[in-house]
Amino acid sequence: MSRRRSTFVKESIIAAAPERVFAFHELPDALARLTPPWEASRVVQMAKISELGSEAIVETRILGVLPARWVARHTAYDPPRMFEDVQVKGPFRFWRHRHIVEPHAAGALLRDEIEYEPPFHLFGRLATPFLIIPRLEKLFDYRHAATREWCEKNVNR
Repeated sequence: MSRRRSTFVKESIIAAAPERVFAFHELPDALARLTPPWEASRVVQMAKISELGSEAIVETRILGVLPARWVARHTAYDPPRMFEDVQVKGPFRFWRHRHIVEPHAAGALLRDEIEYEPPFHLFGRLATPFLIIPRLEKLFDYRHAATREWCEKNVNR
């Protein structure tokens, strides 16, 4: 049976230089800053995105009840343009997350591209529009707002 992967994309314009937007993601506590308060998640280990093979470990819950440990390994690093992490253990059958920062007339374009295959086979594919996509939208709305707030604070333009 062939794997069916989906793609989720979130883009935002941030009024800051691409280097500043990228630097935010290099902060030692970036993952904690990007974790919404409503998520039942705990960062166990931070990754250093500049070190290929570095892993972030997050304890979370699927559907708010099933405990899961998410391990994401950093597999690409091209500052200040892009870095990538891939799930090596976690709730998804497949997960690749590319963080892309590009110059924009207003500052920078932040683009998160996620290629994923949901868990639970057919049920996961059927649940994607109702459970996975809305959760990703809410999560990345928060993440982009947190990034924007830090990057645009005290920026001399």
